[in-house]
Amino acid sequence: MTGPLYNRDILALAVAVAEHLPQPEARYHASLRAPLCGSCILIDIDIDAAGRVQAVGMHVEACALGQAAATLLARHAPGRSIDELRTARGAIASWFADEAGAQAPDWPGFDLLAPARDYPARQGAILLPFDAAIAALETVEADA
Repeated sequence: MTGPLYNRDILALAVAVAEHLPQPEARYHASLRAPLCGSCILIDIDIDAAGRVQAVGMHVEACALGQAAATLLARHAPGRSIDELRTARGAIASWFADEAGAQAPDWPGFDLLAPARDYPARQGAILLPFDAAIAALETVEADA
């Protein structure tokens, strides 16, 4: 075990999800549900002229870990491209799967979610914000 699943830092991130309110006026949207745990996210994203995330808003119905992951996504996605989000999501999934050579993902604050590596049932909620952001941005690719 890497540590307690819920701690003060994770709970603080979970509460901070309220700082990223839905933005219905945003151009790109996605709604996803994690099949294992039932967590849901509605995400709204705007991009700049270069196709990089400019703003993120969301409504999250998830455990504290899912809410914490959503906060980390919303705080650090601006300025990133869909390819960077895909790379981060892949690194997180590999890290959770404990694949050979997998290191902690290069995403600010994600080290706080390390205890979830011991709880596979919680990992879908943590990946959900990344999956939703990627789904929303894939509509940008479809528009191109």
